[in-house]
Amino acid sequence: MISWINGEFVELWQTNQKFFVLINCQGLGYEIQILESFFIKLKTNQIPNKKITLWIKHIKKEESDLLFGFTSKDQKNFFTEILSVRGVGSQIGMGLLNKLSISEVINAIKTQNKKLICSVPGIGQKMSDRLILELKSKFKSKIQFEKEGKDELEINDNEINKMIDDLQLTLQSLNYKNKEIKTILPIIIQKVDILDKKEKNLSFENLLKLAMNYLDMDNSNLAR
Repeated sequence: MISWINGEFVELWQTNQKFFVLINCQGLGYEIQILESFFIKLKTNQIPNKKITLWIKHIKKEESDLLFGFTSKDQKNFFTEILSVRGVGSQIGMGLLNKLSISEVINAIKTQNKKLICSVPGIGQKMSDRLILELKSKFKSKIQFEKEGKDELEINDNEINKMIDDLQLTLQSLNYKNKEIKTILPIIIQKVDILDKKEKNLSFENLLKLAMNYLDMDNSNLAR
């Protein structure tokens, strides 16, 4: 069983709505299906030096082994939980995470927003009912984390909310602690709230740099 892979980027390709990366790990080439958001970052050279670490969900089938890669353990675990729902396959799980952020999925389950879940290709009314019913109890802890982290500073902009979710997952993948991330998220959200996206060049990269500066500055102060 493969849990994670660290290796060098070789190439990217897309087949319909599936996104793949080829990674060279100690002389072996691993074909891994990834989320569209990470595919875009690789394609647009947003990943420095193309040294990649991915958390892997390994699915064995009769004729093949399938590898699904995620930039954080939380993403992988979330994907695994989705697959635990009866009748939900890997492509539905990837489609759900390509279309919606983790917090959007959790909130849709919490509020029973069937319309949003049904907006994902391949998910109909019956499957959305099943997802909501079976996942609601499993995601209670994550729902609580989202509430504690962002309740008082919610932003009514889906694009920016997705940036914040991606930021949280990226920081986790860079081995910052959840406690540290929860401390600086309100600061970042406040900064976002006063920035104009066009004039101030608001982007995921700028938010990541800002967050890492705060985190590294706090860690530096603790070390003194």
